Amino acid sequence: MRIFVCGMGVVGRAVCELLASRGPELRSRYGVPLTLAGVSDSRAIVLAGSDSAELDPLAVVAAKQAGKLGTMEGAMPAALPPRELAGRCQTLGIDVFVDCSPTDLKTAAMPTERMLAMLALRIGVVSVNKGPLATAMPALLEAARYNQVQLRFSGTVGGGTPVLATGSTLNRGETVTAIRGIVNGTTNFILWKMATERWAFDVALAEAQRLGYAETDPTADVDGWDAAAKVVILANAVLGIRATVQQVSVTGIRGVTPERIASAAAAGKVVKLIAGASAAGLTVAPQEVDAAGPLNTSGSLNAVEFTLSSGAVVAITGRGAGGVETASAVLRDLIDIGTMR
Repeated sequence: MRIFVCGMGVVGRAVCELLASRGPELRSRYGVPLTLAGVSDSRAIVLAGSDSAELDPLAVVAAKQAGKLGTMEGAMPAALPPRELAGRCQTLGIDVFVDCSPTDLKTAAMPTERMLAMLALRIGVVSVNKGPLATAMPALLEAARYNQVQLRFSGTVGGGTPVLATGSTLNRGETVTAIRGIVNGTTNFILWKMATERWAFDVALAEAQRLGYAETDPTADVDGWDAAAKVVILANAVLGIRATVQQVSVTGIRGVTPERIASAAAAGKVVKLIAGASAAGLTVAPQEVDAAGPLNTSGSLNAVEFTLSSGAVVAITGRGAGGVETASAVLRDLIDIGTMR
């Protein structure tokens, strides 16, 4: 199976490294050969020379780290329009386009157009970029259905924790009727520090930035938009609710005070940024949850509860984003696509 990796940041490089280290094992175990036939970053596109040629994943990573991706054989400027890029991928026999480019809800139009162009030519898509899914998931799902091609995105929610897979599995026996949980590790770390160290929000945020949990511009995390994107993906994929991020009621954690944290603690509660989805709507907001319950996770851990039609509640807890964890989710998606062919 020939793949194109778009985006050579932490996740994209980790995907290439896993292709190199685990490719032979995965081919032997699942009968799915994974061949790298194209990559791109914000400046360059590198394509294999023919539909039988391939790129060396480790050579690609080395070139990227040296700032020389654009000097590799087959390199060209990264200014190809989406339809032209999709056409070249089709000519090279590329089966799956893997989007590891950064998530930005404000600039999601271009990666969305790119994905739609790939799907239109019956090239499968695996995405860890949440932007297109948050803003245009119903259209992407319909394009995949119409063109009878796979659209996978298990790395967008939970990273190394199989949140989406768990929801899909639960739907086989019963019906998942509601989802709620912590899907953003940065805000969980901040609120956890505010509760355990009695820090103010600004102090906890600064610590999260120092440790690399939060970006220099933490807007997407602390204002709730990353969680909103993820709850849209969960609603579409697990609940069958055709929604976009514009339909989510979003409140971030900037307004959470030490006084609110202390008041919750006195009542046996903790404050968490909770993303929720049900037939009643999609929300992201700070809420008080039981201190002894499964949603009281420490550090940057995620936790999600699925409510079933029987009334049962199933919880899953684990790590959220991370380069290797998210890249592993990409490989799972690729194997799933390959075994269905």
